Parts: sequence; C-alpha cells; structure tokens
Amino acid sequence: MKKLILLSIGLTHIFFGTDLIGQENKAIQWPDGNTVAISLTWDDARDSQVLVGTPILDKYEVKATFYVVPSSVERELESWKSAVLNGHEIGNHTLLHPCSESYSWSRDNAIEDYSLNRMRKELIEANGEIKKLLGVIPKEFAYPCGNIYLGRDNEIKSYVPVVRELFSTGRVYDDISSNDRDLDHARLSCVIMDDRDFNSIKSQIEESRKQGKWLILGGHEIGSKETNTGLLTNTEMLEELLEYIKNPANKIWAAPVGEIASYIRANKKTLVR
Repeated sequence: MKKLILLSIGLTHIFFGTDLIGQENKAIQWPDGNTVAISLTWDDARDSQVLVGTPILDKYEVKATFYVVPSSVERELESWKSAVLNGHEIGNHTLLHPCSESYSWSRDNAIEDYSLNRMRKELIEANGEIKKLLGVIPKEFAYPCGNIYLGRDNEIKSYVPVVRELFSTGRVYDDISSNDRDLDHARLSCVIMDDRDFNSIKSQIEESRKQGKWLILGGHEIGSKETNTGLLTNTEMLEELLEYIKNPANKIWAAPVGEIASYIRANKKTLVR
C-alpha cells in the first residue's frame, strides 16, 4: 500500500507540475534552450546612461530598459534618440519623480502629498512628454524609490492599480528575489546592481537559473570607480556581465522588460517544466 501511495504522488508530480508537498513548479521554460532570463534596467534618465552605458550595451548587442523622467531626457536628447533607434526600451518613471519626505531632496515633491488622481494624471502626462521627445509611448513603468504607496496617515493607498491600468508592467526596486511566471506584472521584483562586483551578480544569476526564473537588475549611474557618486553601475562589472551573458554556453536570454513580460503572458499555460 505504501508503494502505491508513493507511486500516486509521483504521477501527480509528473502530470500536474507539482512537488511532493503539492506546490506548483513555477519555473519558466525559456526560448531557444536558455535556462535563465535577465533584463538590465536603469532609472532616472541619468546622462551617464546614454553617454557611457548604451555604447557598451550596443557593443555587446544587448538591449536594456531605461525608465525615464522627461525633464532629464532633455539634457542629452540626441543621445536618447539614438538609444531608441538602437532598440533600447523606454519606460515611464513619472513626471516629477516623487519620493518619500524622509529624504530632504524630495520634501518639495513628496509622495505623501499625492492622491491617486494626481498620480494618474502625471503618469499620463509623462507618457505624452516622452512621446514628444522620443517618439515612443512607454508601456513599462518603474516606481520611483521603489515606493508603491502614496498619501499619508489614514489616507495611504497603493497606486499599483493605477500602474496596472496604464502600463503592461510595473517594476519595484531593491528586492532580493527574481520573478516566477505568476508574479504580478504590476509589481515585478528588481535586484540592485549598483555598487556590486561581477561575482555577486553572477551568484544571483545562477540562483535564478536553479529556479528557472527571470532576474531583473536595476541601476542608476554608469561609470568607473573614479567617477563614483553613489548608486553606480561600474563599467568594468558591466563589461564582465555582458561577456557572461553573451557566451552561448551560459544559456542566458537577455531582453528588455517588455519583451520578456510579453513572452510570459503569451506562453503562461505552457511554462511549467
């Protein structure tokens, strides 16, 4: 009888994609035999992203996602236009980048002073400004400072529903995990790559591979250690990372956030290994 019970459990695992405690296997079957997926993302439309970063990405033919604030794009507009022409994805990072009043630099534009209506209006306006500047309407979004809540005291509310209404994806920041196929696309996890060396990022990739997941890496400035102003994706680390990604033996699918999210939505029913 004991053998029959174990056989029954094993068959359940085979046919329904569950493990021995009944939990569904949420690994993703990636295309072309790849065993892990990666999206490289940067926030704020900082000048170094297009002056330093995109030339490196283009050398390795890897496309990234840049979440931009329209007023910041204007500083290096021609370089941003070139990034779009070269296939990099442009996402929305709000009109004014509100953040917590806990930071002195954001007290005049605190997320605590926002309502859902104000946020919706500014997100739509930001999309319009980005369309005027770069000719694309963003479908992807990243929460400034990773904050998904606005308002204060008893009026605190999540604006994830607004992001879900207006965009295909929303990306948070400073998470420690990668994404499985069932994660809410309006709250995608992102792991910081600023101020980290290649070996620590590689470990994160290999952990995501074990679980068949999608790793989103996030950064800010791109440059050398000598120009470090904090929140820096080091160019030496970036080159090592891109070499690792492009090595066919490593079976990595690197693509912008929107492309991978679309793949998951289109294939969700058949993604269980």
